[in-house]
Amino acid sequence: MELYTVENIQGISYQLLGVVTGSTIQSKNMFSDLGQGLKGIVGGELRAYTDMMEKARKKATDRMVAQAQAMGADAVIGIRYTTSSVMAQAAEVLVYGTAIRYK
Repeated sequence: MELYTVENIQGISYQLLGVVTGSTIQSKNMFSDLGQGLKGIVGGELRAYTDMMEKARKKATDRMVAQAQAMGADAVIGIRYTTSSVMAQAAEVLVYGTAIRYK
């Protein structure tokens, strides 16, 4: 599956299949939160949260790709990511794009 952030692919003919999405809500466990809280006091990267968000983006992307494959897509164009805080220490990652099939 090819993934593109561009809205159009020049020089290639394709059929639009529709919007595809993937999402997940992730949180860290209580013990990680304690360590990250201390890190927030002294400064520096909150590595546990960075790792959590990387895993969440991958999971959301995998779900979007599965939806596109079920539609018979060859690629997804116009991919965008968005995040939002659902509650304390929990975030949603949403990815969306347009599934296409090459002609």
